[in-house]
Amino acid sequence: MKNTLIALVTLISFTGFAQEKDNPTTFKKRVLENTEVDFLLSYYKQDGTHSPVGGGIGSEKLTDIASNIVVAVPINDDDVLTIDVGISTYTSASSSNINPYNATGASGGGEYDDKISNGKAATNSPYGTPWLASSGASASDQLASVSANYSHSSDSRNTIWNADVSFSNEYDYTSIGFGGGFTKLFNEKNTEISLKANAYLDQWRPIYPTELHEYDTYGSGFQNNGFFSGVSILDQNGVKSTAYSPSAFTSYSNSNRNSYSASIAFSQILTKKIQLSVFMDVLKQEGLLATPYQRVYFADKANYYIGQSQYIPVYETAANIGVYQLADDKERLPSSRFKVPIGARLNFYINEYVVARTYYRYYEDNWGIKAHTVSIELPIKISSKFTAYPLYRYYTQTASNYFAPYEQHLSTEKYYTSDYDLSKFGSNQYGAGFTYTDIFTQAKIFILGLKSIDLRLNHYERSDGLSANIASMGFKFVIE
Repeated sequence: MKNTLIALVTLISFTGFAQEKDNPTTFKKRVLENTEVDFLLSYYKQDGTHSPVGGGIGSEKLTDIASNIVVAVPINDDDVLTIDVGISTYTSASSSNINPYNATGASGGGEYDDKISNGKAATNSPYGTPWLASSGASASDQLASVSANYSHSSDSRNTIWNADVSFSNEYDYTSIGFGGGFTKLFNEKNTEISLKANAYLDQWRPIYPTELHEYDTYGSGFQNNGFFSGVSILDQNGVKSTAYSPSAFTSYSNSNRNSYSASIAFSQILTKKIQLSVFMDVLKQEGLLATPYQRVYFADKANYYIGQSQYIPVYETAANIGVYQLADDKERLPSSRFKVPIGARLNFYINEYVVARTYYRYYEDNWGIKAHTVSIELPIKISSKFTAYPLYRYYTQTASNYFAPYEQHLSTEKYYTSDYDLSKFGSNQYGAGFTYTDIFTQAKIFILGLKSIDLRLNHYERSDGLSANIASMGFKFVIE
């Protein structure tokens, strides 16, 4: 009996030990060991001479400061919840000229700018210029956003699914997004296939250029009402005129913009030193795809201005500091757009100090744009904790079917824009990054252990004259 009892206890113990070894949930590693917090900050500054608000000419000076806090929380061994909260504040010479007339225009219909006319006449002798920023409230704005992502990994870590929701808002635009993804790993995690789908349901609160807003409000009698009451409108020769009538303009009846995307990606470790991944996205946009406050000027229509007549001959140069041309219409674009990007990444492990990360993407849409992107990044391991990232990126695209420069569209066209983002251009981006990593989080700030610091600097140049500098910094902490 005693021997039988010992044998039974031994069998139970062995069986429990065997079950413990065979059960992958017992010893599985948590997807995320501790809560991680990222603090991200970026600064962007640009300049150019092709303002879309000015119909293709004018200052494109813009500065943007953005900050994000990203918190990733392990719910259990398999699930992670990530919350991203961000705010971006910008000042823009271009958008300030939605209302270029010394903050007296009516571009916001009495809502956007508490300084605007709101049915009142303009100040005496108003003037503006596309080459300088106006002092109206449209010169600056803030974008606030929040997103949440929930991901679940199987016990084997070979299957991952995730779902996400997002919300963002600025004065004239609100976006709600949702989506999800699925990832499957095969071949001892050497092969990976992922699928993802997202939808964004956005809504404009359209803001029009001052002159178009007043025409929409008062109709053919707008020159005797509101902002234009008592304001002199000048023709090309600087002579007072009452002939200006932007009859092509109509306000939007639909202010929704919906975007849908689906993507598939395949990744394969080819050798110990080479990894290849390929991807394809399909994107569809519907609704109001034009920007309501971007002006268009027609070659077959007479020009009219508000301001100081001596600057009309130099209107297209920065020497113009006192006159602004009245729009013939706002930008008009189709209500649907279909985009297909296809690309690949190839990463080479050169040696223990250097890895080459290469990227190529081809893009095409049904607005006539075809584009190529090529980039290379070379992470160089300086020490066990420091890595440098030289970067170069080249981009080129053809023009949209609907683009033409300042005063080259005709009023008989159905669609038109002078936004140089839809023009033919090439661009070069040069950059470098530096990363400090400490997996042991030896540096502490209260309960936060510093895991990494990332700094990146980039310079961007476009063939149409636009240039920009971008600086970003990120701090990753672990809550221990």
